[in-house]
Amino acid sequence: MVIKLNDMDKVLKIASPDDYCKLYGLENYNPLVSVVELSDARTPVNSTCHFDIYAMFLKHEKCGPMQYGMTTYDYEAGTIVSIGPGQVVTCHAPEGTRPRCTALLFDQKLVRGTSLGKKMRRYSYFAYTSNEALHMSDDERNTIIDCLEKIRKESENDLDRHSQDIILANIELLLEYCLRFYDRQFTTREITNRGILERFDTLLHDYLHDEEKRRAGLPTVKYFADKICLSPNYFGDLIKKLTGSTPQDMILDSIAALSKEMLIGTDKPVAEVAYDLGFEYPQHFSRFFKRRTGTTPLEYRSSNSH
Repeated sequence: MVIKLNDMDKVLKIASPDDYCKLYGLENYNPLVSVVELSDARTPVNSTCHFDIYAMFLKHEKCGPMQYGMTTYDYEAGTIVSIGPGQVVTCHAPEGTRPRCTALLFDQKLVRGTSLGKKMRRYSYFAYTSNEALHMSDDERNTIIDCLEKIRKESENDLDRHSQDIILANIELLLEYCLRFYDRQFTTREITNRGILERFDTLLHDYLHDEEKRRAGLPTVKYFADKICLSPNYFGDLIKKLTGSTPQDMILDSIAALSKEMLIGTDKPVAEVAYDLGFEYPQHFSRFFKRRTGTTPLEYRSSNSH
């Protein structure tokens, strides 16, 4: 199915693993899950696709750039890019080449109503962008390949009453391994990640001490993630790994600290302080302040007045 974004762009909608396999001339044995080799594709892997399924691509070698939005990335062998429902991705393979890449594709219907389905939010890397790919050691890559082979064999065998449970168990195992390997990646890149944390601290400080920005509204996690060129999910996971706190909590803590300064450092009415901080309504500020500090703005000002 093709959906038009505008007169210049056409996007292929991938609503099932079978859609993907038909697009590239790949054989598919199961309507809900498939493990395929893109080197077997009978048409070039050059397209822009809107995914309504889950997809994971394990690159065995450099296999051409992948574009998210206006940014293009290319990676060496041994990386995994994960794509969740709702993402639009453009892939380019150099003319005359067939990328050595294994893809796991599974339908949302496969996990819906299952214990794995209830856990899918845990695997936040499906909302990462391609520049946040998982880079693996040889041992880690072999672990992932083993999981993929188990899923492949089970999905291509004659189905019985155990098949779906075994497929789901092996997908969950693969996803848990990816979660572990991302934790390792956050740790081994700590020096780089500390720089991201420092950048976030600076951006947050600058935002909250810029009256014009504050009046434009409360800062969001997405605002800072965009400034640092990361997806909100990756940014959130990285900051949580480094600090033990989410970016949202850090933002709210900083707003609470600044509001305390403004309440005891100025004679402005509470309503004006609320608007200065970016709150649309004073009562929203009062509820926020009470939740963060345990006291109302007026009580805090009264107890800290000299």
